[in-house]
Amino acid sequence: MRHVAVVGASGAVGERMIRLLEEREFPIASIRFLASERSAGKTVTFRGESHTIRPLAPEAFEGVEIVLSSTPASVSREWSPVAARAGAVVVDNSSAFRMEPDVPLVVPEVNPRDILKHRGIIANPNCSTIQMVVALKPLHDAARVRRVVVSTYQSVSGAGQKGITELDRQSEAAYRGEAPPSPSKFPHPILGNCIPQIDDFLPTGYTKEEMKMVNETRKIMGDPTIEVSPTCVRVPVPFCHSESILVETERPISVEEARALWADAPGVTVVDDPLARAYPLATTAAEKDDVFVGRIRPDLGRPNALLFWCVSDNLRKGAATNAVQIAEKLLELAPVEV
Repeated sequence: MRHVAVVGASGAVGERMIRLLEEREFPIASIRFLASERSAGKTVTFRGESHTIRPLAPEAFEGVEIVLSSTPASVSREWSPVAARAGAVVVDNSSAFRMEPDVPLVVPEVNPRDILKHRGIIANPNCSTIQMVVALKPLHDAARVRRVVVSTYQSVSGAGQKGITELDRQSEAAYRGEAPPSPSKFPHPILGNCIPQIDDFLPTGYTKEEMKMVNETRKIMGDPTIEVSPTCVRVPVPFCHSESILVETERPISVEEARALWADAPGVTVVDDPLARAYPLATTAAEKDDVFVGRIRPDLGRPNALLFWCVSDNLRKGAATNAVQIAEKLLELAPVEV
Protein backbone atom coordinates (compact mmCIF):
# COMPACT_ATOMS: atom_id res chain seq x y z
CA MET A 1 0.00 0.00 0.00
CA ARG A 2 1.37 3.37 -1.01
CA HIS A 3 0.92 7.02 -0.08
CA VAL A 4 -0.12 8.82 -3.26
CA ALA A 5 -0.74 12.38 -4.41
CA VAL A 6 -2.46 13.56 -7.59
CA VAL A 7 -1.30 16.99 -8.76
CA GLY A 8 -3.63 18.83 -11.13
CA ALA A 9 -6.54 16.91 -9.66
CA SER A 10 -9.20 19.22 -11.12
CA GLY A 11 -7.99 19.03 -14.73
CA ALA A 12 -9.22 16.75 -17.52
CA VAL A 13 -6.27 14.36 -17.21
CA GLY A 14 -6.15 14.61 -13.41
CA GLU A 15 -9.80 13.59 -13.16
CA ARG A 16 -9.10 10.52 -15.30
CA MET A 17 -6.05 9.63 -13.23
CA ILE A 18 -8.25 9.61 -10.15
CA ARG A 19 -10.86 7.43 -11.86
CA LEU A 20 -8.19 5.02 -13.10
CA LEU A 21 -6.66 4.63 -9.66
CA GLU A 22 -10.11 3.42 -8.61
CA GLU A 23 -10.77 1.26 -11.67
CA ARG A 24 -7.38 -0.46 -11.55
CA GLU A 25 -7.48 -0.85 -7.75
CA PHE A 26 -4.11 0.76 -7.24
CA PRO A 27 -2.77 -0.16 -3.77
CA ILE A 28 -3.31 3.06 -1.81
CA ALA A 29 -2.78 3.59 1.90
CA SER A 30 -3.54 7.31 1.71
CA ILE A 31 -4.19 9.81 -1.04
CA ARG A 32 -4.23 13.56 -1.32
CA PHE A 33 -5.32 15.83 -4.16
CA LEU A 34 -3.38 18.96 -5.04
CA ALA A 35 -3.88 21.81 -7.50
CA SER A 36 -3.37 25.53 -7.96
CA GLU A 37 -4.83 28.06 -5.56
CA ARG A 38 -7.66 28.57 -8.06
CA SER A 39 -8.85 24.97 -7.65
CA ALA A 40 -7.96 24.53 -3.98
CA GLY A 41 -11.01 23.97 -1.81
CA LYS A 42 -12.95 22.00 -4.40
CA THR A 43 -13.84 18.45 -3.48
CA VAL A 44 -13.02 15.12 -5.09
CA THR A 45 -14.78 11.83 -4.41
CA PHE A 46 -12.46 8.85 -4.27
CA ARG A 47 -13.55 5.35 -3.27
CA GLY A 48 -16.72 6.71 -1.78
CA GLU A 49 -15.06 9.39 0.35
CA SER A 50 -14.96 13.13 -0.20
CA HIS A 51 -11.54 14.82 -0.25
CA THR A 52 -10.71 18.53 -0.37
CA ILE A 53 -8.21 19.63 -2.99
CA ARG A 54 -5.23 21.23 -1.29
CA PRO A 55 -3.02 23.98 -2.73
CA LEU A 56 0.48 23.13 -3.89
CA ALA A 57 2.99 23.66 -1.10
CA PRO A 58 6.22 21.91 0.00
CA GLU A 59 4.54 20.40 3.07
CA ALA A 60 1.81 18.87 0.87
CA PHE A 61 4.33 16.23 -0.29
CA GLU A 62 5.43 15.11 3.17
CA GLY A 63 5.11 11.34 3.47
CA VAL A 64 4.04 10.93 -0.18
CA GLU A 65 5.71 8.06 -2.08
CA ILE A 66 4.19 8.38 -5.57
CA VAL A 67 2.98 11.55 -7.29
CA LEU A 68 0.89 11.51 -10.46
CA SER A 69 1.15 15.00 -11.92
CA SER A 70 -0.66 16.65 -14.82
CA THR A 71 0.00 20.38 -14.92
CA PRO A 72 1.42 22.89 -17.40
CA ALA A 73 5.16 22.51 -17.93
CA SER A 74 5.94 25.71 -16.02
CA VAL A 75 4.16 24.36 -12.93
CA SER A 76 5.86 20.98 -13.26
CA ARG A 77 9.30 22.57 -13.47
CA GLU A 78 8.64 24.25 -10.15
CA TRP A 79 6.85 21.52 -8.20
CA SER A 80 7.94 18.11 -9.49
CA PRO A 81 11.51 18.62 -8.17
CA VAL A 82 10.03 19.72 -4.83
CA ALA A 83 8.08 16.47 -4.60
CA ALA A 84 11.13 14.43 -5.63
CA ARG A 85 13.29 16.11 -2.99
CA ALA A 86 10.62 15.25 -0.43
CA GLY A 87 11.18 11.56 -1.26
CA ALA A 88 8.42 10.87 -3.79
CA VAL A 89 8.72 9.43 -7.28
CA VAL A 90 6.90 11.77 -9.66
CA VAL A 91 5.22 10.55 -12.84
CA ASP A 92 5.09 13.86 -14.72
CA ASN A 93 2.64 14.25 -17.60
CA SER A 94 3.97 17.61 -18.83
CA SER A 95 6.67 18.27 -21.43
CA ALA A 96 8.99 19.76 -18.81
CA PHE A 97 11.36 16.83 -18.33
CA ARG A 98 10.77 14.53 -21.30
CA MET A 99 14.01 15.23 -23.08
CA GLU A 100 16.18 15.58 -19.98
CA PRO A 101 18.94 12.94 -20.38
CA ASP A 102 18.66 11.71 -16.78
CA VAL A 103 14.83 11.47 -16.79
CA PRO A 104 13.34 8.25 -18.22
CA LEU A 105 10.56 8.71 -20.78
CA VAL A 106 8.39 5.64 -20.48
CA VAL A 107 5.64 3.74 -22.23
CA PRO A 108 5.29 0.47 -20.25
CA GLU A 109 4.57 -1.66 -23.33
CA VAL A 110 7.75 -0.36 -24.98
CA ASN A 111 10.55 0.43 -22.50
CA PRO A 112 9.40 -0.56 -18.99
CA ARG A 113 12.86 -1.14 -17.53
CA ASP A 114 13.84 2.48 -18.18
CA ILE A 115 11.74 3.18 -15.08
CA LEU A 116 14.59 1.89 -12.94
CA LYS A 117 16.83 4.73 -14.17
CA HIS A 118 14.75 7.37 -12.45
CA ARG A 119 16.18 9.93 -10.06
CA GLY A 120 12.85 10.94 -8.62
CA ILE A 121 11.05 11.93 -11.84
CA ILE A 122 9.66 9.74 -14.64
CA ALA A 123 8.28 11.54 -17.68
CA ASN A 124 5.01 10.57 -19.34
CA PRO A 125 5.31 11.11 -23.13
CA ASN A 126 3.19 13.18 -25.44
CA CYS A 127 -0.20 11.66 -26.23
CA SER A 128 0.35 11.34 -29.97
CA THR A 129 3.75 9.74 -29.41
CA ILE A 130 2.46 7.17 -26.91
CA GLN A 131 -0.05 5.54 -29.21
CA MET A 132 2.37 5.51 -32.14
CA VAL A 133 5.24 3.82 -30.29
CA VAL A 134 2.90 1.19 -28.82
CA ALA A 135 1.97 0.29 -32.40
CA LEU A 136 5.57 0.50 -33.67
CA LYS A 137 7.17 -1.61 -30.92
CA PRO A 138 6.22 -5.11 -32.22
CA LEU A 139 7.27 -4.13 -35.75
CA HIS A 140 10.55 -2.74 -34.46
CA ASP A 141 11.30 -5.91 -32.51
CA ALA A 142 10.58 -8.05 -35.58
CA ALA A 143 12.18 -6.04 -38.36
CA ARG A 144 13.66 -2.78 -36.99
CA VAL A 145 11.83 0.40 -37.88
CA ARG A 146 13.90 2.74 -40.04
CA ARG A 147 11.45 5.50 -41.02
CA VAL A 148 8.00 6.70 -40.02
CA VAL A 149 5.77 9.17 -41.85
CA VAL A 150 2.83 10.13 -39.67
CA SER A 151 -0.09 12.53 -40.01
CA THR A 152 -2.14 13.02 -36.87
CA TYR A 153 -5.80 13.95 -36.47
CA GLN A 154 -5.85 15.13 -32.87
CA SER A 155 -8.96 15.78 -30.81
CA VAL A 156 -9.68 19.06 -29.06
CA SER A 157 -9.34 17.43 -25.64
CA GLY A 158 -5.62 17.25 -26.36
CA ALA A 159 -5.68 20.97 -25.59
CA GLY A 160 -7.36 20.34 -22.24
CA GLN A 161 -10.72 21.48 -20.97
CA LYS A 162 -10.33 24.82 -22.79
CA GLY A 163 -10.14 22.98 -26.10
CA ILE A 164 -13.28 21.00 -25.35
CA THR A 165 -15.11 24.15 -24.26
CA GLU A 166 -14.11 26.03 -27.41
CA LEU A 167 -15.55 23.34 -29.69
CA ASP A 168 -18.70 23.12 -27.55
CA ARG A 169 -19.32 26.88 -27.68
CA GLN A 170 -18.78 27.08 -31.43
CA SER A 171 -21.12 24.11 -31.92
CA GLU A 172 -23.80 25.67 -29.73
CA ALA A 173 -23.57 28.95 -31.65
CA ALA A 174 -23.89 27.15 -34.98
CA TYR A 175 -26.93 25.25 -33.71
CA ARG A 176 -28.59 28.53 -32.73
CA GLY A 177 -27.66 30.13 -36.06
CA GLU A 178 -25.43 32.68 -34.35
CA ALA A 179 -21.94 33.86 -35.22
CA PRO A 180 -19.39 31.66 -33.49
CA PRO A 181 -17.31 33.14 -30.67
CA SER A 182 -13.79 34.08 -31.64
CA PRO A 183 -11.24 31.31 -31.04
CA SER A 184 -8.97 31.68 -28.04
CA LYS A 185 -7.39 28.25 -27.56
CA PHE A 186 -6.85 27.43 -31.24
CA PRO A 187 -5.44 29.75 -33.94
CA HIS A 188 -8.61 29.41 -36.07
CA PRO A 189 -12.21 28.26 -35.51
CA ILE A 190 -12.15 24.51 -34.96
CA LEU A 191 -15.77 23.70 -35.79
CA GLY A 192 -15.96 22.32 -39.34
CA ASN A 193 -12.23 22.79 -39.71
CA CYS A 194 -8.88 20.99 -39.72
CA ILE A 195 -6.02 23.09 -38.40
CA PRO A 196 -2.52 21.96 -39.45
CA GLN A 197 -0.90 23.55 -36.41
CA ILE A 198 -0.55 22.19 -32.90
CA ASP A 199 1.66 24.32 -30.64
CA ASP A 200 3.99 27.02 -31.94
CA PHE A 201 5.98 26.92 -35.14
CA LEU A 202 9.76 26.58 -35.06
CA PRO A 203 12.19 28.16 -37.59
CA THR A 204 12.36 24.80 -39.37
CA GLY A 205 8.68 25.03 -40.33
CA TYR A 206 7.76 22.20 -37.97
CA THR A 207 5.69 22.78 -34.84
CA LYS A 208 6.76 21.94 -31.31
CA GLU A 209 4.18 19.14 -31.26
CA GLU A 210 5.69 17.61 -34.38
CA MET A 211 9.20 17.72 -32.96
CA LYS A 212 7.95 16.08 -29.78
CA MET A 213 6.95 13.10 -31.91
CA VAL A 214 10.39 13.02 -33.55
CA ASN A 215 12.51 13.31 -30.42
CA GLU A 216 10.32 11.34 -28.02
CA THR A 217 9.96 8.41 -30.42
CA ARG A 218 13.72 8.07 -30.71
CA LYS A 219 14.22 8.28 -26.95
CA ILE A 220 11.48 5.79 -26.06
CA MET A 221 12.47 3.31 -28.77
CA GLY A 222 16.13 3.67 -27.79
CA ASP A 223 17.19 4.31 -31.39
CA PRO A 224 18.29 7.83 -32.42
CA THR A 225 18.55 6.77 -36.09
CA ILE A 226 14.80 6.29 -36.62
CA GLU A 227 13.57 8.91 -39.07
CA VAL A 228 10.22 10.48 -38.19
CA SER A 229 8.37 12.83 -40.57
CA PRO A 230 5.28 14.20 -38.77
CA THR A 231 2.38 16.51 -39.60
CA CYS A 232 0.11 17.26 -36.64
CA VAL A 233 -3.45 18.41 -37.27
CA ARG A 234 -6.20 19.48 -34.87
CA VAL A 235 -9.68 18.24 -35.83
CA PRO A 236 -13.16 18.94 -34.38
CA VAL A 237 -13.42 15.64 -32.52
CA PRO A 238 -13.96 15.68 -28.73
CA PHE A 239 -11.85 12.68 -27.71
CA CYS A 240 -9.31 10.27 -29.25
CA HIS A 241 -6.42 10.95 -31.57
CA SER A 242 -6.20 9.22 -34.94
CA GLU A 243 -3.01 8.76 -36.93
CA SER A 244 -2.18 7.72 -40.48
CA ILE A 245 1.20 5.99 -40.34
CA LEU A 246 3.61 4.75 -42.98
CA VAL A 247 6.42 2.66 -41.49
CA GLU A 248 9.52 1.43 -43.30
CA THR A 249 11.42 -1.52 -41.79
CA GLU A 250 14.76 -3.15 -42.55
CA ARG A 251 13.06 -6.21 -44.01
CA PRO A 252 9.60 -6.54 -45.53
CA ILE A 253 6.72 -7.30 -43.17
CA SER A 254 3.61 -8.68 -44.83
CA VAL A 255 0.14 -7.54 -43.85
CA GLU A 256 -0.50 -11.00 -42.39
CA GLU A 257 2.67 -10.89 -40.28
CA ALA A 258 1.87 -7.40 -39.05
CA ARG A 259 -1.62 -8.48 -37.98
CA ALA A 260 -0.13 -11.46 -36.12
CA LEU A 261 2.49 -9.28 -34.39
CA TRP A 262 -0.13 -6.78 -33.28
CA ALA A 263 -2.52 -9.52 -32.18
CA ASP A 264 0.13 -10.74 -29.72
CA ALA A 265 1.28 -7.28 -28.61
CA PRO A 266 0.26 -5.91 -25.20
CA GLY A 267 -2.02 -2.91 -25.36
CA VAL A 268 -2.91 -3.30 -29.05
CA THR A 269 -6.25 -4.27 -30.57
CA VAL A 270 -6.52 -5.06 -34.28
CA VAL A 271 -9.69 -3.88 -36.05
CA ASP A 272 -9.02 -4.64 -39.70
CA ASP A 273 -11.79 -5.99 -41.92
CA PRO A 274 -12.24 -3.52 -44.80
CA LEU A 275 -15.00 -5.53 -46.49
CA ALA A 276 -17.06 -5.22 -43.31
CA ARG A 277 -16.07 -1.56 -42.97
CA ALA A 278 -14.33 -2.44 -39.73
CA TYR A 279 -11.45 -0.18 -38.77
CA PRO A 280 -10.56 1.91 -35.71
CA LEU A 281 -12.80 4.89 -34.98
CA ALA A 282 -12.54 7.67 -32.44
CA THR A 283 -16.09 7.00 -31.31
CA THR A 284 -15.38 3.37 -30.44
CA ALA A 285 -11.89 3.90 -28.98
CA ALA A 286 -13.13 6.51 -26.47
CA GLU A 287 -12.90 5.46 -22.81
CA LYS A 288 -10.74 2.46 -23.72
CA ASP A 289 -7.09 1.91 -22.86
CA ASP A 290 -5.80 0.02 -25.90
CA VAL A 291 -4.24 1.37 -29.07
CA PHE A 292 -6.36 0.29 -32.04
CA VAL A 293 -4.82 -0.46 -35.46
CA GLY A 294 -6.43 -1.18 -38.82
CA ARG A 295 -6.48 -0.26 -42.54
CA ILE A 296 -3.27 -2.33 -42.73
CA ARG A 297 -1.91 -2.41 -46.28
CA PRO A 298 1.39 -2.55 -48.18
CA ASP A 299 2.96 0.52 -49.69
CA LEU A 300 2.45 0.54 -53.45
CA GLY A 301 6.07 1.29 -54.29
CA ARG A 302 8.21 0.15 -51.37
CA PRO A 303 8.37 -3.53 -50.40
CA ASN A 304 9.70 -2.66 -46.94
CA ALA A 305 6.82 -0.33 -46.07
CA LEU A 306 3.37 -0.71 -44.54
CA LEU A 307 0.58 1.78 -43.99
CA PHE A 308 -1.96 1.61 -41.17
CA TRP A 309 -4.50 3.65 -39.22
CA CYS A 310 -4.04 4.05 -35.46
CA VAL A 311 -6.55 5.39 -32.90
CA SER A 312 -6.38 5.79 -29.13
CA ASP A 313 -8.07 7.75 -26.35
CA ASN A 314 -5.67 10.63 -25.76
CA LEU A 315 -6.87 11.31 -22.21
CA ARG A 316 -6.58 7.66 -21.17
CA LYS A 317 -3.74 5.77 -22.87
CA GLY A 318 -2.35 9.05 -24.18
CA ALA A 319 -2.05 10.48 -20.67
CA ALA A 320 -3.77 9.17 -17.53
CA THR A 321 -3.66 5.42 -18.18
CA ASN A 322 -0.02 5.50 -19.24
CA ALA A 323 0.85 7.42 -16.06
CA VAL A 324 -0.94 4.94 -13.81
CA GLN A 325 0.64 2.05 -15.70
CA ILE A 326 4.07 3.60 -15.04
CA ALA A 327 3.27 3.73 -11.32
CA GLU A 328 2.10 0.11 -11.40
CA LYS A 329 5.24 -0.99 -13.22
CA LEU A 330 7.35 0.98 -10.75
CA LEU A 331 5.90 -1.06 -7.88
CA GLU A 332 6.37 -4.29 -9.84
CA LEU A 333 10.03 -3.61 -10.67
CA ALA A 334 10.95 -2.02 -7.34
CA PRO A 335 8.39 -3.43 -4.87
CA VAL A 336 10.22 -2.46 -1.66
CA GLU A 337 11.65 0.98 -2.33
CA VAL A 338 10.20 3.23 -5.02
